[in-house]
Amino acid sequence: MIEFYTNPQSRGLIAHWMLEEIGEPYTMHVLEYHTSMKSPDYLAINPMGKVPALVHDGAVVTEVAAICTYLAEAFPKAGLAPTASERAAYYRWMFFAAGPVESAVTNNAMGFVVPDERKRAAGYGSLADVVATLDQHLSKSPYFAGDRFTAVDVYAGSQIGWGMQFGTLPTTPSFSAYFERIKTRPAWKKVMGGIS
Repeated sequence: MIEFYTNPQSRGLIAHWMLEEIGEPYTMHVLEYHTSMKSPDYLAINPMGKVPALVHDGAVVTEVAAICTYLAEAFPKAGLAPTASERAAYYRWMFFAAGPVESAVTNNAMGFVVPDERKRAAGYGSLADVVATLDQHLSKSPYFAGDRFTAVDVYAGSQIGWGMQFGTLPTTPSFSAYFERIKTRPAWKKVMGGIS
């Protein structure tokens, strides 16, 4: 059994989408930010006191990209893990989304902009560099790992969709077309309930 700890106003929505994609049973525990998320019981699972977290067969997995990757590999029948030919792109974009995209978007939203002369010191360069890199890839490829939907599309696709919705990423033709493709998935519709 999978135990899933989340809050609907968190990145846990991405992990929730991934759980629906794999189609395995799970128990969802909704935690509150300043109470149950900081309880001794939950801190024993995730000392950071944040969600999401997953417990499967006694193993704890935190961090959304790790949860998506883990579930794709633990439940291969869902077909969301990469094939041998997709593996390089899959890992490249999963880690790009978890590193440069997450950092650039968060820093920009908080008003921190890397000065041009310091771009080399930032792992992502600038938000414009990150956007251009994503835009270039999605202009040529229907999905992140190639011609089919994989777990990286759950993770990176959520960032693009919410980025456009909340104005933390620009709306480009490639982003819009890509997000239109992925938001038609039944698992997305079930979890998001019309949020688009």
